[in-house]
Amino acid sequence: MKKITILASFLLCTVLAFSQATIKPAVGINLTDFSKNANGDVKSQVGYQLGGSIAFGKKVYFEPGFFYLRKSSQYVVSGSSTANVDFDLSGVRIPVAVGIHLLGDAKSAISVRGFGGASAFLLTSVKDLSLDDFNKASFGVFAGAGVDLSIFFVEASYEWSVTDIQKDVTAIDFGKSRSLFLNAGIKIKL
Repeated sequence: MKKITILASFLLCTVLAFSQATIKPAVGINLTDFSKNANGDVKSQVGYQLGGSIAFGKKVYFEPGFFYLRKSSQYVVSGSSTANVDFDLSGVRIPVAVGIHLLGDAKSAISVRGFGGASAFLLTSVKDLSLDDFNKASFGVFAGAGVDLSIFFVEASYEWSVTDIQKDVTAIDFGKSRSLFLNAGIKIKL
């Protein structure tokens, strides 16, 4: 583990030394829905995320990130008012994006950009359901757009899960998640 940490630190320092890097702390909200709604309906509720990313590059950029988030939903059973289940999925989302500045670039006071990539979601807790019924990791792909205004930025992205969130489907089958992420933050150029 110590060797991996040293190697990762060396690689990060090398990348930072040879490319323009921007640190982007951010906060935001999310809405999550699921692909299967057997015997009921899943209603999205507002969740949140807190974290950041590091963008490398000028016109075309590479941006890995790290966010702690909570996705909130309610499962409403058809024809029942007492069998509804509120649940929150909490964990760490690790998105890796490639983007392009469509107007301006990383040094411009105002720029518009598009991006896309893949992400991993590492589940840490589930409210009102058993954590053992869910996969500890799920993966997805996403696309989005952002606007940079001086040192501030806002961005929106939509993510499609490519893996089911549950291990063994017994009572409720949620299927794959679909999430809308809205983030705002500041840019710190190195």
